[in-house]
Amino acid sequence: MPGDATHPSPNLPWYQPVGEELAVFQHCYDNRLPLMLKGPTGCGKSRFVEHMAARLGRPLITVSAHDDTSAVDLLGRYLVRGGDTVWQDGPVTRAVRSGSILYIDEIAEARSDVVVVLHPLTDHRRQLFVDRHDEVLTAPPTFMLVVSFNPGYQRSLKEMKPSTRQRFVGLSFDFPAAPIEERIVQGETGATPATCRRLVALARKVRSVEHLGLAERPSTRLLVDTARLIHSGLPARLACRVGIVEPLTDDAEVAIAIQDLVNLVFD
Repeated sequence: MPGDATHPSPNLPWYQPVGEELAVFQHCYDNRLPLMLKGPTGCGKSRFVEHMAARLGRPLITVSAHDDTSAVDLLGRYLVRGGDTVWQDGPVTRAVRSGSILYIDEIAEARSDVVVVLHPLTDHRRQLFVDRHDEVLTAPPTFMLVVSFNPGYQRSLKEMKPSTRQRFVGLSFDFPAAPIEERIVQGETGATPATCRRLVALARKVRSVEHLGLAERPSTRLLVDTARLIHSGLPARLACRVGIVEPLTDDAEVAIAIQDLVNLVFD
């Protein structure tokens, strides 16, 4: 059920469902459909993919896309070893060969040649063309392509082409409702319910203050890291300063404003 932590195996990475995302992922996997995750930084997209890969018993290969990542980096290249020239698969090629789950984070940051390489994997062909190796690979049934991006961040920089977006099933993520976010922070850290409740209250206050001009809202990931610091004995206000305030801004006035909110919550 949505909102209930799911633990089919004690070896699974801990994950707190917030909606129907487990079912959507499972159906995409069963129907060999690529999945696109949309949501702010640190809201749980990567942990969700990690959890589902373990749940399905499939290896997970993760690629963090950026401007310097080329198609050659992902497909593979010839290397000289001991006087011999040998082929080395890149992460995308390895994922297709092994029938793994391939997760490409921040796909909107990828270069156009990278996106073009992925296109045949997202339609009925489910194929990868490794031109440098003169090879065409057909993905096995266990292969799945998952991509993610932050719509709020990429809107000011890069946009995914509509022709690329429509190749994926889409699933939106956001910061969960306060009770669920409290359970996530507590489940990840073992911190006291009171600490988790205060951290989530702080995050919601900061997220709601638009005039701060933050590039990113405080993520659930920041709350988890801060809760770990508090749980290990670091004073709460100091933990919030180094775990939340400093990562969010370099502006002294904004930092003071956020620290004031910290002092109100952790009085």
